[in-house]
Amino acid sequence: MSKTKSPIFSVTSWIRRQPPKMKVVLAVLSGMAALLFLRMVVEDHNNLFVAAEAVHVLGTCVLIYKLTKEKTCAGLSLKSQELTALFLAVRLYCSVVMEYDIHTILDTATLVSTLWIIYMIRFNLRSTYMEDKDNFKIQYVVIPCAVLSLFVHPATSHILFNRICWAFCVYLEAISVLPQLRLMQNIQIIEPFTAHYVFALGVARFLSAAHWVIQLFDTKGLLLTALGYGLWPCLVLLSEIVQTFILADFCYYYVKSILGGQLVVRLPVDVV
Repeated sequence: MSKTKSPIFSVTSWIRRQPPKMKVVLAVLSGMAALLFLRMVVEDHNNLFVAAEAVHVLGTCVLIYKLTKEKTCAGLSLKSQELTALFLAVRLYCSVVMEYDIHTILDTATLVSTLWIIYMIRFNLRSTYMEDKDNFKIQYVVIPCAVLSLFVHPATSHILFNRICWAFCVYLEAISVLPQLRLMQNIQIIEPFTAHYVFALGVARFLSAAHWVIQLFDTKGLLLTALGYGLWPCLVLLSEIVQTFILADFCYYYVKSILGGQLVVRLPVDVV
């Protein structure tokens, strides 16, 4: 007698059989449902942004556990960690000179832990680093972000240098995970702790994007005016959405693997 298939298995199998356009529609509908749910259950929507940064901190803690307990950095992109440290350092500077609040504390914690991860990969665990697989050219993202920030940045009362730095860290954060995704595409089989970390980034990015989208609807578009004028408000929202979509595909395979009881995440060749 054949085993009865679980509802979750049936649903995932049905989704897998759908054409790409239908999968996109389902993903959009799922995202809208999640946004509606968050809008209903979260009273202060500013807490979503704090939660996003807290999840990022939690993700780095997972990596620290991996590096200290398993003594290996296999599957981790040093370049992604360096880009993360760069945008966090710039954002921390902006936070200190422009606002100084709970975000400053969270950014400090994340930056310190990220720098520790970089140190472990570069020195203590260098022999396990997959340098040949971590082949993304970071200048292809740093230079365009720097150039774009010179021309499109917030129009606030702060000095020009600080406004350019603010824009740079927003743009760089949106694509800082690309080297990690490229490395995972190259190896295709992702061990649990690295998968947990990248999934945490996906959750953090979704919460951050949800914060901006919900605020936009709640203010009936006035949020765009509050952020400034010109292309800057649109690029802020676009950066948040881009981050979410960059990680959405991986998160799908992560959830699929977890529901299937697999300890590792297996990625198709063209997932990134």
